[in-house]
Amino acid sequence: MHSQLPPIYYIIFTGITCFGVLMQAFVLLGMFLAVRRLTQRIHVITDELRPHVLPTMVTARNLIEDVAPKVKVISSDAVEVSRTVRREVDNVSATMDDVLKRAATQANRVDEMVSASIDSAAHATHAVQHAFSVPVRQASALFAGLKAGFDVLRSKNHSERRPPEDEYCE
Repeated sequence: MHSQLPPIYYIIFTGITCFGVLMQAFVLLGMFLAVRRLTQRIHVITDELRPHVLPTMVTARNLIEDVAPKVKVISSDAVEVSRTVRREVDNVSATMDDVLKRAATQANRVDEMVSASIDSAAHATHAVQHAFSVPVRQASALFAGLKAGFDVLRSKNHSERRPPEDEYCE
């Protein structure tokens, strides 16, 4: 059941394989040449930029070396300022608490003084009313008594002057 292929098929297959390997070699050669040209262009651009970039890098390094201690000083000063501000805020807070406590105490004292003054004024008003109302009531009662007395006297005087009226005399 094994059938053998004629040798020509092997030769054709070998030729096609050689052709494919050769094509692959040409593609790789083309890629190599393209990369080589690109590398040469990059070297040219790098050589052109190097005189400009190196001084900039040196300047940047010098600037960083100069600024680094100043940044450290600034950060330490910022930390110190933060601590000082925190202390002062605590101090102001304590002072404000004390002022509020004293203000509340003074407000209570003023309230007590005003309440005492109002109570004293009410008591004085009551005493004055009582001092005037009792004599006025007594005088009123005296005048009412006198009036009643005079009314009684007047009614007796009128009854003596008028003839007595008799029930049966008409």
